[in-house]
Amino acid sequence: MAHRRNRRTPFWVSLLIFAAISAAMAFGSRGGTGTVAGPAPQSSSGAQPSGTEQDTTSVYFLDVGQGDSELIRLKTGENILIDAGTPETAQELADYLADLGVSKIDFLIATHPHADHIGGMEQIVDRFSIGKVYMPRIPDSQIPTTATYEKLLTAIDRKGLKITAAKAGTVIFDTGEEKLEILAPNSEKYGDLNSYSIVTMLTSGEKRFLFTGDAESDSEKEMVKKGYDLRCDVLKCGHHGSSTSTSAAFLKAAGPSAAVISCGLNNDYGHPHKEVVDRLKKAGVTIYRTDQQKTILAQCDGKTIRFTTGLESVAG
Repeated sequence: MAHRRNRRTPFWVSLLIFAAISAAMAFGSRGGTGTVAGPAPQSSSGAQPSGTEQDTTSVYFLDVGQGDSELIRLKTGENILIDAGTPETAQELADYLADLGVSKIDFLIATHPHADHIGGMEQIVDRFSIGKVYMPRIPDSQIPTTATYEKLLTAIDRKGLKITAAKAGTVIFDTGEEKLEILAPNSEKYGDLNSYSIVTMLTSGEKRFLFTGDAESDSEKEMVKKGYDLRCDVLKCGHHGSSTSTSAAFLKAAGPSAAVISCGLNNDYGHPHKEVVDRLKKAGVTIYRTDQQKTILAQCDGKTIRFTTGLESVAG
């Protein structure tokens, strides 16, 4: 398993193992039948300070370049951070969260141990008060030995935090109006670290957001085969829009009205791949991209979702 650092080990051992542009749209019932909402907010300044109740569930798809990070601010004022971008954007991400008034991350989710997803997490752990930490359980033979991963484990250990191994079927919280549950991983071993990605479904009233990390088609097939209710209004596409994710069967099961792709401008990987973009367009899905629209904010009152694009980029 990947979380051996929960028991204290010598430091040397630990090192070895481990809005300028805005678009407003409100979606009605699932399937894309929606109506245009009122004026969209023009900046992130409307976000409530940490611990303050608000009228909407706010989901920030943060522009961290060729990386991934989402901040969820619940109506109760609690904060969820899914991934934390790259090492290069670590300081900027922490500053951005602080500017939003975040002082505590109540639930910190590292979908999988790749640097473009956990690169800024060491700084997040050091700088903010942290509640529960969720990470996937990984076999010893596949545990990364990268400096980024080792530094994160060291920061978690240094702060006396415990890691909760993600398991499909786990409900992280459920207030009756807002709920977050884990849908993957569903197997104990995969060929690629991407497929260990924690997949979560956020429910806000009648609306649902599906966050997939870098989960690839093998994990997607498992979720479909197990009969999970994958229907959502907003899909955060897996693996930055790579052709190895957002398979036709998975997209059909999810049936989103909107999809968000987190990727860097003119990145070396060619993300998002043309076949995925074409698949989304053919399905009538509205596409949002951080490389083109910077940080994207989705605000949900339980019945409608309103998008704001062009918010400040964490990547600069």
